[in-house]
Amino acid sequence: MERRPFLATLAGSLLAAPLAAEAQQAAKVPRIGWLSLDLAPNPHLREALLLGLRDLGYVEGRNIVIEIRDAGGKSARLPALAAELVALKVDVLFAGGGTRSALAAKQATRTVPIVFLGATDPVTDGLVTSLARPGGNVTGLSMSAAPEIVGKRLELLTQAVPGLSGVAVLLQPGERTNKDMLKAAEVAARALGVRLQVVEARGPADFDRAFSDMTRARARALVVFGGPMFLNERRPLVDLAAKNRLPVVYSQREFVDAGGLLAYGPNIADMFRRAATYVDKILKGAKPGDLPVEQPTKFELLINLKTARALGLTIPPSLLLRADEVIQ
Repeated sequence: MERRPFLATLAGSLLAAPLAAEAQQAAKVPRIGWLSLDLAPNPHLREALLLGLRDLGYVEGRNIVIEIRDAGGKSARLPALAAELVALKVDVLFAGGGTRSALAAKQATRTVPIVFLGATDPVTDGLVTSLARPGGNVTGLSMSAAPEIVGKRLELLTQAVPGLSGVAVLLQPGERTNKDMLKAAEVAARALGVRLQVVEARGPADFDRAFSDMTRARARALVVFGGPMFLNERRPLVDLAAKNRLPVVYSQREFVDAGGLLAYGPNIADMFRRAATYVDKILKGAKPGDLPVEQPTKFELLINLKTARALGLTIPPSLLLRADEVIQ
C-alpha cells in the first residue's frame, strides 16, 4: 500500500472512532425508575410529573424512558420493587410514594441517585443528613409542614361552621408526625373553645367504625390528618362524611375535588411537577447530596360550595374571599 493512501485511511479511522463513540453516547436515552406505593388512585400525579419533564424537554418514549413499579398499596412489596428498578440500571430512582417508598429506595442502593417526594420528616427518618445539605445519593421534596398547620385547618373549620363545640380528629396510627400534629391541634382547640375527639383508622376497613365512634361522641365536624392512605382512600372517606353529614377539612385539594368540604395544604400535583427539576439536574450531572430538600412554601385553601349546600351550610363571604379556589 502506498504511504499517502495508507495515512489517509488511518486518519479517517482515527476520526471515525471518537465520532462513533460520541454518536453512541448521544443515542443513550436516560432511564428513570419510578417506585410508587399506589399510583392507581392518582393518575393525575403521573401526568403532573410527565408535564414537568416535558417542560424541561423530556418526552416519554422519545428521549426518556420511565420504568414504573407500583406496590398496589402493599408497602411490603416496596423493597423487592426497588431492587428490581436498581437491577434495570436506571439513571435516577424516583420514590414518589412518601416515606416508605423513599426508605425502600435508599435501602436498595447507595449509588443510584434517588429523588423522593412526600417524605414527612426526611432527616429524622434517616433519608438525608440535613435539608440544606442532604449528603449521599438522596434528595427530593418533603411534605413536612409546621405542626401548626393542623391548627389553621381547625380554625378554618370553625369559621365555616360557626358554633362548633365538638370536633373529631382522624389519624392513621404509626405516622411519625402524628404526635406533634395532635399537640398543635389540642393547643388550637383550647384557643378556639373546641373539644377534640381523637379517632384512629389503620386502613379503609376501619372507616365505618371510626365514623360510628364520632357519631356516638356527638362530633359535629372532622379534621382528617394527612397521609398517603387517606389520600388514596379519599372517595370512601368523602362518601362517609356525606352520609354522616359531617363537615370535614382535609389536607389536600384532591379531597375537595372528590366532594369534600374544605382543604388547606400544599398542592401535591405541583410538587410532582417540581420533582422533574431534580431529575433534570441530576441527569445533567448534579449530585443529589448537593441539592437541598425542598419543603412546601405555598398552601392553598379550597372550598366546595356544592357540598356546603348539601350540608345546609352558608360559608361566610370573608372565608370565600380568602379561598384560592371555590368549587360551585
